[in-house]
Amino acid sequence: MKEKIIRLMKMIIAIQANPGITANMLAEKCEVNPRTIYRDLELLTTVVPILNEGKNTGYRFEGNFNIFPLDFNEQEALAFLLLPSFINKDKLPSGFESAYDKVISAHFKEKRQQNNIIHNIADIIQMGIPSYQKESNNFLENIIQATIELRSIETVYHTQYRDETTARRIDPYFLVPRDQKFYLIGYCHMKKEIRTFRISRFLKVDITDQTFEKNHFSIRQYFKNTWSIERGDKNTRFKVRFKEDVARYVKEKELFVHPRITDESDGSIIFEVTVNNDKEFIKWLLRYGPDAEVLEPQAVREQLKEKLNKWNQIY
Repeated sequence: MKEKIIRLMKMIIAIQANPGITANMLAEKCEVNPRTIYRDLELLTTVVPILNEGKNTGYRFEGNFNIFPLDFNEQEALAFLLLPSFINKDKLPSGFESAYDKVISAHFKEKRQQNNIIHNIADIIQMGIPSYQKESNNFLENIIQATIELRSIETVYHTQYRDETTARRIDPYFLVPRDQKFYLIGYCHMKKEIRTFRISRFLKVDITDQTFEKNHFSIRQYFKNTWSIERGDKNTRFKVRFKEDVARYVKEKELFVHPRITDESDGSIIFEVTVNNDKEFIKWLLRYGPDAEVLEPQAVREQLKEKLNKWNQIY
């Protein structure tokens, strides 16, 4: 099986490098008979768009399909860099050294371009500074790079509600912006579960050489019934009337949840949604003041009445 996989990769590379290559030529490159090549081509065409337009036309990729850029990982790049030390140079064909140099040059060019893109993205995204900090520790570039390359990060993180600082290894899955703040969703090896981390609370972020897999993790499933970023464990269904002046702004809010919105004849809307953190949802509702009326649940209406009474006593 291993030999077959290697042969299939050789065939893909050969077809890309030599559009129109024949089955006999592929057989010669792979050191097998043409019948084996035909069987392999039949398998490849189920996953790769290989085109053959008739007898003696050879094989090519359809459209713009290709396997470049090289996109070596660190281990692959190291193996390729060490390749000349394992080869008898006297037996190398002419042109090998120049071809090798071109491949290495292409690899480092890709890495520079990728790093420049990540740096520019991190530089464009401007984050606020918590009032207790004199300056911002911007680890966004390292986090973006680790997220793209699926590499773990070693961090020092401050948990605000416990006023506790801990060292953690995290597999970064997704970056989520919320209310002028950035959050990292990832697997925490210390807690052994998926956690949400606020970027501004990282005191240290180092990229490691250890890679990871997301294992079919779904960000939408993770945030199911989560209003903003803080997940709860008890679902509450809300029914809210928003007045006409704010209805259009409520409609354009980007959410992980799926509310049911009903337009009323007076321009207001009825907004129905189930959330797993009622405190977070109520905090958002209060921004709209009297333009948002909670119709259900009744217990929340009573809470808001009590809060209003306390405000009246203060003001």
